[in-house]
Amino acid sequence: MSSSPSQPTSQPTSGPTAPPRQYDIVVYGATGFVGRLLAADLAEHAPQGTRIALAGRSRRRLSAARDGLPPAARAWPLIVADASHTDEVQALAASTRVVVTTVGPYARYGLPLARACAEAGTDCADLTGEVLYVRDVADSCHEAAVASGARLVTSCGFDSVPSDLAAWMLYRRAKIDAAGGLADTTLLVTRMRGGVSGGTVDSMRAQLEAVSADPARRKVVFDPFGLSPDRAADPSKEATVAHRDLMVPFRDEATGQWTAPFVMAPYNTRIVRRSDALLGHAYGPQFRYREAMAFGTGPRARATAYGLTAGLGLGMAAMGNAVTRPVADRLLPSPGDGPDEEARRTGRFRMETRTTTTSGRRYVATVAAKGDPGYAATAVMLGESALSLALDPRASGGGVLTPAVALGGALVERLRARGFTMTVEPE
Repeated sequence: MSSSPSQPTSQPTSGPTAPPRQYDIVVYGATGFVGRLLAADLAEHAPQGTRIALAGRSRRRLSAARDGLPPAARAWPLIVADASHTDEVQALAASTRVVVTTVGPYARYGLPLARACAEAGTDCADLTGEVLYVRDVADSCHEAAVASGARLVTSCGFDSVPSDLAAWMLYRRAKIDAAGGLADTTLLVTRMRGGVSGGTVDSMRAQLEAVSADPARRKVVFDPFGLSPDRAADPSKEATVAHRDLMVPFRDEATGQWTAPFVMAPYNTRIVRRSDALLGHAYGPQFRYREAMAFGTGPRARATAYGLTAGLGLGMAAMGNAVTRPVADRLLPSPGDGPDEEARRTGRFRMETRTTTTSGRRYVATVAAKGDPGYAATAVMLGESALSLALDPRASGGGVLTPAVALGGALVERLRARGFTMTVEPE
């Protein structure tokens, strides 16, 4: 059976024949760090009349969170739902057209809600950066979502909207220009300033524990096509060398800059490849994608690249080792923590993705924004994804999808309207 997104075959979630829904959007996890940022952003930027509710495990904490939001949110209804109670998440999914969830780690808490949304025909957007969760939700929910028309859109924040939309924009520009398919494509993070939250660390910790406990899960995480909807249609395990994650510093040929591995690349690259596969491998048979952080040219940039690579390796080893993990846990932020308002305001990021097409044409896609990438900017990306699902014309049928496949150009235009740089230019 095909795993590609298709048009819904059962009752739609919007339009005159759709069953009535009480809400347009429910923010699930509204008492958490990112959930509060998301709710505040929606209160400021959702169109008037958008029906929004807040959901979480505790009515008391939900009420306190709502009290801290902008005035537009003060009358939003509150929904009590525990992720471990199937009946509660099913009722939550049935009440709304879109659920936007920040409740993680998703591998621990996300599947019951994803299943409920797939069965109810309810769209869902999340922030996951967990390969194993996306593999599990795709395996268990994709076909039900195709049948109901539900769009379960993973990774709608800094993981992995900039990467996914940049590759999609390059594909669209090359197609418009009749420039052929994409070939070697490299994303370089040229600027990034921001903090790390306890929730992100907790997700990384949970995945490392799962990988260390189960060799089969380890194979999924380290397979460059581990999120493919049809692994048999992708390169064999022996032919994936060109797609492996970058693990050492290198000097980028196109820019001359020294680079180091990007901590989010092992996840982002798999989302981009899933988009390509869901689109019928539209990016082209020679498409090769990788990501790295760039530090400039010269000896100082080279030393920085090598130093960061060593530090990243030591940090991941410490988190993945049972002996050193307690020490790392004491040094890293706890769940619920995150950067303060000043850090969120002064953060920023810039990513430049370069490609050469099969006809030899060269393009660069730039995605950049002000605000801490993992929090201020992520709240915008997740909020606009939810609004696009609720309010924009459908760009795809149902399934477990990516931002590029489910939202594409609509999300690009929404982010541009919010001040993001989203451009593609020839080189």
